[in-house]
Amino acid sequence: MSYLSVKQLNKHYGPTQVFENIDFSAAQGEFVTLLGPSGCGKSTLLRCLAGLTAVDSGQILLQGEDLVPLPPQQRGIGMVFQSYALFPNMTVAGNVAFGLKMQKASPVHIDRRVNEVLALVELQDFVHRYPHQLSGGQCQRVALARSLVTRPRLLLLDEPLSALDARIRRHLRDQIRRIQQELGLTAIFVTHDQEEALTLSDRIVLMNKGRIVQNGSAETLYTRPVDAFAAGFIGNTNLLCASDASSLTGDRHQGRVVIRPESIRLLPDGQGIPGVIISHSLLGNVIRYRVQSRGIELMVDVLNRSVADLYPNETRISLQLDTTTLCEVA
Repeated sequence: MSYLSVKQLNKHYGPTQVFENIDFSAAQGEFVTLLGPSGCGKSTLLRCLAGLTAVDSGQILLQGEDLVPLPPQQRGIGMVFQSYALFPNMTVAGNVAFGLKMQKASPVHIDRRVNEVLALVELQDFVHRYPHQLSGGQCQRVALARSLVTRPRLLLLDEPLSALDARIRRHLRDQIRRIQQELGLTAIFVTHDQEEALTLSDRIVLMNKGRIVQNGSAETLYTRPVDAFAAGFIGNTNLLCASDASSLTGDRHQGRVVIRPESIRLLPDGQGIPGVIISHSLLGNVIRYRVQSRGIELMVDVLNRSVADLYPNETRISLQLDTTTLCEVA
């Protein structure tokens, strides 16, 4: 039996169906990401798991217990919000201790647990500060500590990194993953950021328009997308019609074909499929070329090793495709 099992969950607001017949599960200690564009229903689904939003029908089984009839405070769930939701009139220690005080834990137990979780999120030197005296990243770590202090059966994270700058986001992302693995927590993480999903997840549940499109490991979703939406949402891709793909590969294709930009090599002119450089963009460690070949425009990603290796625009080159990585989609 799965640690968390969501079965045939439905939710609508008036005539608007938010999500329909949602089925997914999580093993104990697994980090599962709900990924999808804004408005696909992932945050509402998370709120339904927490008990903050009622469902129309279906089951949410946690360790075999149906949570749907239970109020939020009886579910044993910790939740981290995008907006921090800290009490401005409480110190860091006060915010973190709040849940334990609601449970009427002893002062000795509260002090010990607060010190433990603040050390875990590296905020033990900030116990007496107030939220307005902290950076955004520090506030989010306080929110994380507050959700951990009660030792939840399930940790829910609703886009907790989206308001932070890129450097802080990467650092906190690594911290969340480290803490989750260290404590063996089962976590459900909501994001629309594909990099976060690929980096953090044991498994990704990809959603679109209130339905689950694909459910699997990050590697599976990237290398074997089930349809054009999955291919386009996870990573960058060249999505070709069957005739264009056949023109490039020389093989017969029935449906649309996904060719990832890193699956194409640039070679000197005359050594492969002929093409010409249209433009290029520097993406740090990668140079992304737009290449025209046989009337087809392609993205090609090449490691940025040195300026000497750069192909100027309008350079005639050749392409070599790694056909083992091609994937046909619906």
